[in-house]
Amino acid sequence: MNVLLFGATGMVGDGVLHECLGDPRVASVLAVTRSALSLRHAKLREIRRKDFFDFRDLSRELEDIDACFFCLGVSSVGMSERDYYHQTYELTMSAATALAAAHPNATFCYVTGEGTDSSERGKRMWARVKGKTENALLALPLDAYIFRPGFSRPRPDAHSKTRWYRLAYAILNPLYPLLSRLAPKHMTTSENVAHAMLAVADVGYEKRVLENWDINKLGSADRERRIS
Repeated sequence: MNVLLFGATGMVGDGVLHECLGDPRVASVLAVTRSALSLRHAKLREIRRKDFFDFRDLSRELEDIDACFFCLGVSSVGMSERDYYHQTYELTMSAATALAAAHPNATFCYVTGEGTDSSERGKRMWARVKGKTENALLALPLDAYIFRPGFSRPRPDAHSKTRWYRLAYAILNPLYPLLSRLAPKHMTTSENVAHAMLAVADVGYEKRVLENWDINKLGSADRERRIS
């Protein structure tokens, strides 16, 4: 499969990128980024751009894409609802509608988060906006799947650009073995997310919205199949 990846420099996207590059099912990865990746690989091609709200210039590139793994996101901390809506809903839909126009029914895997509100009426602003984005994606002519991970442990070499994310990971990463035993339904890894995405793109899944336990079940099974 030819993969389109957004968010390759983030904590989840970094893990997805590395797993894609090592997976024989993936022929190529086209990473759309704002800043340069430090990684070089025969399968990897990078497009750096400033405009993430109009992808019509990439229509020819998108025609060959089989699966989009959308791991790009921003924290809602300190943001107004309007600004968060712009950076979350409008940005995501710009990429998704461009892919739908260039390659209808391509697979689109979107990372939101545990607690997302698909009713769009809850009290938490970020959950409402994410829920609206999920609903809009599922209405497009794409083979869309929603991923709602809980705490996702990144690869050991991954580093977040967001200060409070770095602090959170510094505190929680050493506790991951304990937390995964105490609250396994809320803990996962970027590798599990990646393998769940690859499995969905390869053979599909019985549900359109994958909660954290779905991600762990599917990701673990896919990784074990690859090892065997």
